[in-house]
Amino acid sequence: MRLPTLTNLADDALIALDNLGDRAASLVNPTIRLGVTGLSRAGKTVFISSLVHNLLNGGRLPLFEPMRSGRISRVRLEPQPDDAVPRFQYEDHVRALVGERIWPDSTRAISQLRITLDYESASGWGRLWSPGRLSVDVIDYPGEWLLDLPLLSQDFRTFSETTIALAHTGVRRILSAEWFSAMALSDARAPAEEADARRLADAFTAYLKACKSDERSLSTLPPGRFLMPGDLEGSPALTFAPLPKLPEGRAAKGSLWAMMERRYEAYKAHVVKPFFREHFARLDRQIVLIDALQAVNRGAEAVQDLERALGDVMACFRPGANGFLSSFLTRRIDRVVVAATKADHLHHESHPHLEALTRRLVDRAITRIGLSGAGVEVMALASVRATREATVKQDGMTLPVIVGTPMAGERIDGETFDGKRKTAIFPGDLPENPDSFFQAIESNSEEPLAPTLNFVRFRPPEMEAPGGELRLAIPHIRLDRAMQYLIGDRLA
Repeated sequence: MRLPTLTNLADDALIALDNLGDRAASLVNPTIRLGVTGLSRAGKTVFISSLVHNLLNGGRLPLFEPMRSGRISRVRLEPQPDDAVPRFQYEDHVRALVGERIWPDSTRAISQLRITLDYESASGWGRLWSPGRLSVDVIDYPGEWLLDLPLLSQDFRTFSETTIALAHTGVRRILSAEWFSAMALSDARAPAEEADARRLADAFTAYLKACKSDERSLSTLPPGRFLMPGDLEGSPALTFAPLPKLPEGRAAKGSLWAMMERRYEAYKAHVVKPFFREHFARLDRQIVLIDALQAVNRGAEAVQDLERALGDVMACFRPGANGFLSSFLTRRIDRVVVAATKADHLHHESHPHLEALTRRLVDRAITRIGLSGAGVEVMALASVRATREATVKQDGMTLPVIVGTPMAGERIDGETFDGKRKTAIFPGDLPENPDSFFQAIESNSEEPLAPTLNFVRFRPPEMEAPGGELRLAIPHIRLDRAMQYLIGDRLA
């Protein structure tokens, strides 16, 4: 499969200028730009907050070698370099996690935070020079924006055909019924009317929102800004929709087709392309967080849609190592982590199964788009560990359970929780062999993929020690492993 071309010569020239500026600045202050994104409630904000909090407070990070060996002497937050980008409100998010025991709000727009580490080189030669310093610019952005990037290689006709074909599959056929009814009342060749454009755009947006709902948990939902419009709400760039059965040739001037096509191109020019050039094309490393457990809970179609979304995501990256000279003009994301979050919702015995399942998802997605998996690490983690493990005896058997405080309104076996009481839950287990899991998906069986799984949402853990003092580190699972892969080599 030929990968899409996302830029033209003019874009490449602007990207090269941006990279020259970044590299020149990095000669004085060594910097790595780390992109953090995720697909639908995977926990981007929680990941960044926990990562920064554990670095600042000397958290337990045994797999992060520079911290374990004592080579990091100082960690601090510094003013971010890009004045036009909102700051990631780390302090507010940690206050929500630690003080109020609530999960912070989801990412709705791009934000940035700079954390700087002073360290001693691991090599004797390196220690002869001045102490090392590395600034990590964390770029937080919604996964929906990343899934918009393939639109840069699609014209309006292709976008319409692809989106409508997907809407005819599975449960999307039901969720898109009102949108299809709205399309049936429209003629692409008729004179353009603003009321028609708004009616179609509203119906299309309602369809996307229904796909994203917790009940469905579908992942492939471009255009992303339709779900989080921000200050673009109501603008022509967000008032368009795919059109069915476009005739051959070009759109007639003044037609509904011409209006929709123009607005689609405006969306790409004023929304998608600036994000690509100003932010995505300047990244050095990337972590993509996914909620694989939620997809498993929702069934085969949600898992297949997650795999499709991962393929679109991986096609956007520019895999490969950065050479010294080439890095001044072009940038490649040379290390990518795909992490299945909420590993604390399973007993540790099931973590290898979650990781194996995620690896198969990534491998299948990469194979479908014709890439290799070089430079892609897969893991299961929990940025904040909301549960602890225990065992209970039931019917003469010892069962591994997790103990935590379910969020208010969560239900198990008809019992509704109030958000205050702890409980022990046997979460079940994922299949040990991911091949059997995907065979069940491809067989189109109506049976649940993992009928023994029992997932609920938990509140963040209590962060106070017995004496009432605040713990200095947020508990996690394998956050340190992700940190080591993403930035450990730059602290050697």
